[in-house]
Amino acid sequence: MTALDLRTLEQAAAELAHGRTTSRALLEDCLARIDDPRGEGARTFLRVDAIGARATADRVDAARRRGTALPRYAGIPISVKDLFDVAGEVTTAGSVVLQDAPPAARDATVIARLRAAGFVLVGRTNMTEFAFSGLGLNPHYGTPRNPWDRPAHRIPGGSSSGAAVSVADRMAFVGIGTDTGGSCRIPAAFCGLVGFKPTARRVPRDGVYPLSTTLDSVGPLATTVACCAAVDAILAGEPDEPLEVPPIDRLRFAVPETHALADLSAPVAAAFERALRRASARGAHLERIRVPSIDEIPGLNRGGGFSAPESFLEHRRRIEVDAARYDPRVLSRILRGRESGAADYLDLHRRRHELIARLRPILAPYDAFLMPTVPIVAPPIDALAADADYARINALVLRNTSIVNFIDGCAISVPCHDPGEPPVGLTLYAGGGRDRRVLAAAASLDAERLPS
Repeated sequence: MTALDLRTLEQAAAELAHGRTTSRALLEDCLARIDDPRGEGARTFLRVDAIGARATADRVDAARRRGTALPRYAGIPISVKDLFDVAGEVTTAGSVVLQDAPPAARDATVIARLRAAGFVLVGRTNMTEFAFSGLGLNPHYGTPRNPWDRPAHRIPGGSSSGAAVSVADRMAFVGIGTDTGGSCRIPAAFCGLVGFKPTARRVPRDGVYPLSTTLDSVGPLATTVACCAAVDAILAGEPDEPLEVPPIDRLRFAVPETHALADLSAPVAAAFERALRRASARGAHLERIRVPSIDEIPGLNRGGGFSAPESFLEHRRRIEVDAARYDPRVLSRILRGRESGAADYLDLHRRRHELIARLRPILAPYDAFLMPTVPIVAPPIDALAADADYARINALVLRNTSIVNFIDGCAISVPCHDPGEPPVGLTLYAGGGRDRRVLAAAASLDAERLPS
């Protein structure tokens, strides 16, 4: 059995454990997909470490032949976004500005944890420059095309664009991304995958190039909720324990009637309402409620939120000497941070804490709130040629997902479209620290993904 026949970590782990495949065989299948000139590998990966990956795979295979006890997922290929420090490699963050930076002296903590779990790091994936957009376009290295309707050259979503395409095109079993306003969940939704955004404080961010020190989080993109839950536990340094998935009739969900339900494209609206009907028909308890506090978030973010001033602090010295090499659309968003004064920034923190306190008792009775991950399906790249269209669509794409980052919550996007339809994501979200509860609820829904 090859990597092309396997889609989940559990499938791959079982084949490896029973000697029906090897880590090297799985890796070579992934590398072949990356190298296929008919595919998206050249735009999906900014760097492929074939030599290092083969050496790791061979070590795992040798240890397994000797009967050495290994971690459950040892030998499975994964990809990592170009934001993570990997010892000996330059972290370019999807930019040409950092190409001459010194190589990382050590692995980021999350990379060290992935290595300790035995994963094989295939390479670094493409992304929006400095992670500052939800669309996934990169003018420096090209934009990987969405696997759905590839002839139309649709966007993959961002900023973790390469992470999503690497998994969708089976160049890796899991992609490790980051999520500041939706950057794991948006590409997952657009590419028909599962994407998880943990409570930010659960996963260490040292060695991860920052966009917003307030909002950044690190999460996985994969084919199932179970895959995301397993990798999330590793990233967070928590025990590798199976999710206790509740029967769907024990789950209680709320559908907040907020701006997240406005201006949905027809495929998204149809898939979302169908997902709610199916969940209800299978016994889930659903309530539609009003949550006015959520509708305050767009206004609070209107001046650039936390990302603009915090990214400007990171980039202001570099922009003084190297602005011409930035993606102009990213640069314009960073420069909005110049307009934020100290009082405005501190007031935003105060108002965020107040809003979180107001929402906490509203979120508490439910396993999760539900909403469409993105209000639209993935548009063609050509639809973003004009700056005004780019800005408008980017704001729309980030609109729903950014709610969760602002409230310091956790969220997961699972596919809710039927076969043959455009990919649409259903988001489950809750307050901070309820990650395993959200994952378990999502696994219950994910188990019912097939049409009834």
